[in-house]
Amino acid sequence: MAMAEAVAEAIDDGAHLLVQAGTGTGKSLGYLVPALAHGERVVVATATLALQRQLVERDLPRTVEALHPILRRRPEFAMLKGRSNYLCLHRLHEGVPQDEEEGLFDQFEAAAPTSKLGQDLLRLRDWSDETETGDRDDLTPGVSDRAWSQVSVSSRECLGATKCAYGAECFAEAARERAKLAEVIVTNHALLAIDAIEGAPVLPQHEVLIVDEAHELVSRVTGVATGELTPGQVNRAVRRAAKLVNEKAADQLQTAAEGFERLMELALPGRLEEIPEDLGYALMALRDACRTVISAIGSTRDKSVQDEDAVRKQALASVESVHDVAERITHGSEWDVVWYERHEPRGGGAYRHSGASLRVAPMSVSGLLREKLFTDRSVVLTSATLKLGGDFNGVGASLGLGPEGAEGDDLPLWKGVDVGSPFDYPRQGILYVAKHLARPARDGDRKDMLDELTELIQAAGGRTLGLFSSMRAAQLAAEDLRSRIPEYPILLQGEETLGELIKNFAADPRTCLFGTLSLWQGVDVPGPSCQLVVMDKIPFPRPDDPLMSARQKAVEEAGGNGFMAVAATHAALLMAQGAGRLVRASGDRGVVAVLDPRLATARYGSYLKASMPDFWYTTDRNQVRKSLAAIDAAAKQAD
Repeated sequence: MAMAEAVAEAIDDGAHLLVQAGTGTGKSLGYLVPALAHGERVVVATATLALQRQLVERDLPRTVEALHPILRRRPEFAMLKGRSNYLCLHRLHEGVPQDEEEGLFDQFEAAAPTSKLGQDLLRLRDWSDETETGDRDDLTPGVSDRAWSQVSVSSRECLGATKCAYGAECFAEAARERAKLAEVIVTNHALLAIDAIEGAPVLPQHEVLIVDEAHELVSRVTGVATGELTPGQVNRAVRRAAKLVNEKAADQLQTAAEGFERLMELALPGRLEEIPEDLGYALMALRDACRTVISAIGSTRDKSVQDEDAVRKQALASVESVHDVAERITHGSEWDVVWYERHEPRGGGAYRHSGASLRVAPMSVSGLLREKLFTDRSVVLTSATLKLGGDFNGVGASLGLGPEGAEGDDLPLWKGVDVGSPFDYPRQGILYVAKHLARPARDGDRKDMLDELTELIQAAGGRTLGLFSSMRAAQLAAEDLRSRIPEYPILLQGEETLGELIKNFAADPRTCLFGTLSLWQGVDVPGPSCQLVVMDKIPFPRPDDPLMSARQKAVEEAGGNGFMAVAATHAALLMAQGAGRLVRASGDRGVVAVLDPRLATARYGSYLKASMPDFWYTTDRNQVRKSLAAIDAAAKQAD
């Protein structure tokens, strides 16, 4: 009720609101009811597919029916995603442009019918006759990224509804039409970012924007605003363009691509504060060659090329993508961070090539969000974790907002509201810090931590979610503990799909699940299967993370505390999310154990603790073992 009233007031006043609402609050009803009752068009943006589905399949239908007697109408709602999320009928029926030969090839004939790719493609063809939406996420079970890429297009590759033979039946166009007619449009953070960044509106005009899972927004917008160049990507553009342009233009692009690839073979991972002279020349040559090819593709027509429009569109998309990133890096904005990254070869059917990539990302997206997000509409941002260190200002600053209540010419006015949680955290959970352990060293052996983890798991009777700061740490812990305590099965992220891992973890209380980043935020297992959540250490960003270290340095050069503004904020958000895995229902009990003494001893420890749920706090290892044993006994008795 408190949340609904705050949202209604913000919409009435055309104001901006940050709402922290704990797990179990009913956040979606807290914003849907006042938004629908107000009667203006609303966009709701979420970070995850699961929440989009929940909104469209459960929360919105119920809310619309509940409000019908009052509104005397049933507001329409629709889901809208980026074009590549929808099946492309042109690709499905006409084929895929190929790199080596002219024209389109039939992907269904090319793939062996007994292969995984072939089976996925046949399922997609059958599904295309049944689906009403063409939405990839409506296909269950899903298909590989490789298979989906054969039947979908990006917005750049799309021929356009008026030029395409299948424009009248297009799934993506139908979704856009439904969105134009709806009062509530459910979308994702990425499409919201594209709408803000690219200037060409992809979302219908609206008066109210609600951002759920708002703690993810900055990283999702940063992801959309990040560019990448790899030798494989550049060579693909060369192959696609070669058959559509004159020999001189094709040779110019080929030569530039070879020069870029030679430099990338020698590249060492890390940030490039200054672009080396040889790389600068290579990128300018690449940019200029792409520009020549783009002009040549636009001015030449070759009727001998089968399905020329589709082939031309895909080639243009590839070359323009390379041009734009090369142009951005050579332009050298002081607000961009550029770095080399080296990818290890991936197994398990992944088809992204290994090698080096050159990446460019904005130092900060706060200015972009302030300018594009908070103008001409009321914005409500909500999450279970928006207050870090006890206030909203840290998250507010990352979104481009000034201090709460501050007014200025270019500072949107906003307020923050914490509506609390339906759970009694001090009675339901314990925050235990293993103060006696040695401080973790980077990539060092932590035998004392593994000893502590073993004892905690034994006291809890399994039931453990292990959240590790790196995949290597999770793997080493799983390997070590599988030999020490074989009676407690340990599942490891990456050994099965995330969905299967969580299902198996929930099914057997003796089981433990170890993993890294996606587990910090993606696990919802109420009940006795998750009564101990362990963090191996405070999840600060790696010191060699180019983007985080650049942001930290920029804050310090501006006179601020870079460590607290960037590294500690990053860690606080993850720890708040990770600790939130413990209590998911009113009957849940358990312990969050942090195996890093710095949470108890370092000055920033109080800031991190204040960002987590208000559990009862202790550093007494004997007390924690007794509590875990009692919780385990109670769970077994209940079973």
